[in-house]
Amino acid sequence: MDLELDNVHVLITGASGGIGLETTRLFLKQGAKVTAHYNSNAASLNALIAEFGSDKILAAQANLSAEDDVMRMFSEASNSALGIVQILVINHAISPPEDDSVLNMTLERWRNTIDTNLTASFLVSREYLRRLESASDELKAKAAIVFVGSTAGKYGEAGHADYAASKSALMYGFMLSLKNEIVKIAPKGRVNCVAPGWVRTPKKEEKLKDPIFVHRALATVPLKKPAEPWDIATQIICLSSTKNSGHVSGHVVMVDGGMEGRLLNKLSGDQVLEAL
Repeated sequence: MDLELDNVHVLITGASGGIGLETTRLFLKQGAKVTAHYNSNAASLNALIAEFGSDKILAAQANLSAEDDVMRMFSEASNSALGIVQILVINHAISPPEDDSVLNMTLERWRNTIDTNLTASFLVSREYLRRLESASDELKAKAAIVFVGSTAGKYGEAGHADYAASKSALMYGFMLSLKNEIVKIAPKGRVNCVAPGWVRTPKKEEKLKDPIFVHRALATVPLKKPAEPWDIATQIICLSSTKNSGHVSGHVVMVDGGMEGRLLNKLSGDQVLEAL
């Protein structure tokens, strides 16, 4: 299916791994031009640069919590052969691996998570809108922002209130406000969010080898399996396409296997013994 993304310039944050890398690959296969943001390691992007060429993909380093870095990244993207950014995918995030209750969480951890996941998303969105303002009407017609949220933003996550709060704010308060503002700059501009549950990414691979952990993670998921990065990337692409989703704005698409807030799948005695 032609999603009419050929030569559309997309900037993807957190593009060097997991969901971001798969999303970058899929946009490139659709003919889009991609600025692929990374924080510290761009090695995973080299194969895509070799396959699609530097006229189609730019690897751009930035600390997204730093205002100057965000501005520099957009300058590099816009001044390259790719042109002005038309679609923005905000995918980057951190989730400290250690369980830490609100009772014991340090202010340093709270601030770092909020700054990385939420404040950085504000800085990136603001710079995108500022540069979009001077674009031609033709370029503005493809304007779209897609956030990557999380089931933690809908259901909460004990031991990770910092992560859950940052995602909830992104998915609802920020996204719903932004979808009413983008149209003042680009009348056809849209803002949506894709919210995954557990995804089989390199960072989560070790945890997903533990059968007890997998049961707990999937206990309320009818499909009884984690998503693959492809599952999330295809929804991001779908919402980014004006042809496919041109009248869709302000929505959170849950890509969670049907997760609910109640226990659906009980662990049998044999499964407990096998896990032990």
